[in-house]
Amino acid sequence: MESSSSVQGIVVESCRTIGSCLNTIATLSANELSPGDEMPTVSNGPVDIYYETFGDPGDPTLVLINGLGSQCIHFDAEFCQLLVDHSLHVVRFDNRDVGLSTKFDRFPPDVFGVIDALAMGRDPQVAYTLSDMASDVVALLDALAVDRAHVAGWSLGGMIAQQMAIDHRERMWSLICVMSTTGDRDVGQASSEVAEIVLGPSDIDRESIIAKRQQLERIIASPGHFDALRVARQTGEAYDRCFNLAGAARQLCAVLASPSRSAALRDVRMPSLVLHGDSDRFIDVSGGVRTADCLEASRLEVIEAMGHDLSPVFWERIITLIVEHVNGVN
Repeated sequence: MESSSSVQGIVVESCRTIGSCLNTIATLSANELSPGDEMPTVSNGPVDIYYETFGDPGDPTLVLINGLGSQCIHFDAEFCQLLVDHSLHVVRFDNRDVGLSTKFDRFPPDVFGVIDALAMGRDPQVAYTLSDMASDVVALLDALAVDRAHVAGWSLGGMIAQQMAIDHRERMWSLICVMSTTGDRDVGQASSEVAEIVLGPSDIDRESIIAKRQQLERIIASPGHFDALRVARQTGEAYDRCFNLAGAARQLCAVLASPSRSAALRDVRMPSLVLHGDSDRFIDVSGGVRTADCLEASRLEVIEAMGHDLSPVFWERIITLIVEHVNGVN
């Protein structure tokens, strides 16, 4: 685990306040399907992972991994179909603890406890780690009878994809890391303005959650492309499908409890594509630069005027880069 000096700075202070908000509402839970409803899931031991597929299973498989607290519907069906149109078999899924996948409600999130344990040089107690989340992707590939896949992760999803490349590189054709970072505390930090919005008070009714997300997106969205109606629709759909902030807190604990991946990534030899916006105020572009520096066979593309979102304005650019990368590997 990291020393006390490596858990100081903006990220720790931000996580403390985020943890305060999330711990306060940890007992408030989700709107989920009833137990009798059938869902496409795969099992990783006691964990059930909800998933959806698009396209022909005979085409190269591209797995999309979400960010912190985000559900698979964050990857619009239209976005997935555009990838399918380029002869890709696309898989989107809910990470553990969010959406329609297994929740870890028996483990109340303790962000403060994780931060304090790290500061004192102790191993923190967490419900699961990034390695566990990466193993969920492997279980998904097993169930789909996919030997190897291209794995693309956004934000937290990029961290999971990196961990999978470290732990299970034999199951990956390539790594695609979007708007993410390595876990080093000197890069990839949020701006102070973003932290103030994220950390501010909020009620947890549907309208308040939508308003809070719109407030945040005005700052982190790609400049000039904030769409209040689109954010309201997406946030409302996610709220109605499964509202579970405690799961996001436990995912945050997993991030904090995981050491820097930089050294291990230097041993990863697979083809890698790193995408990051130069206007990202949630995870600074320095996180993407560090990621590419650590990966020997990487290509870094810094996208001008892109923020920390998946705006349709940038779909064509992102899809073109991913398809070129995948075709080059294949």
